[in-house]
Amino acid sequence: MICPYCGHLETKVIDSRDTNDGKAIRRRRECEKCQKRFSTYEEPEIMKLTVIKKDGSREEFQKEKIKKGIARALEKRPVNAEKREKLLREIEYEICSLGKTELSTREIGRIILKKLRQIDEVAYVRFASVYKSFGSIKAFRKELEKMEKKNG
Repeated sequence: MICPYCGHLETKVIDSRDTNDGKAIRRRRECEKCQKRFSTYEEPEIMKLTVIKKDGSREEFQKEKIKKGIARALEKRPVNAEKREKLLREIEYEICSLGKTELSTREIGRIILKKLRQIDEVAYVRFASVYKSFGSIKAFRKELEKMEKKNG
């Protein structure tokens, strides 16, 4: 592991522990040259997952697309970077735990919506407005009314 402070190639692991309910490993490291400490995280990577888009085309899963969509939904919302990263890990873990090699954008969207709803209702509505492609204000209002009933 390369030291992020001085670029030295040799670091040692000082401590390792499970994080995110055992879904990742946090390693505390120390550079052997400058003695500065930093943390790294290991988590499972989704391998060879194909996403089936609405038009029927297929493409390789790209975690970055989910990250961008969530960033847009959470823009100017009171959700710190740590919670955002945890949300991304949880979404990726849930997708991976399905054990599928192909997944539709619809299935991925449902997972994202479920997780966003737990963190921030405004972000949920923002993401839902794009994901569900509301055709009218009436359809959008129905979604808001469903949310109010569930919370109410």
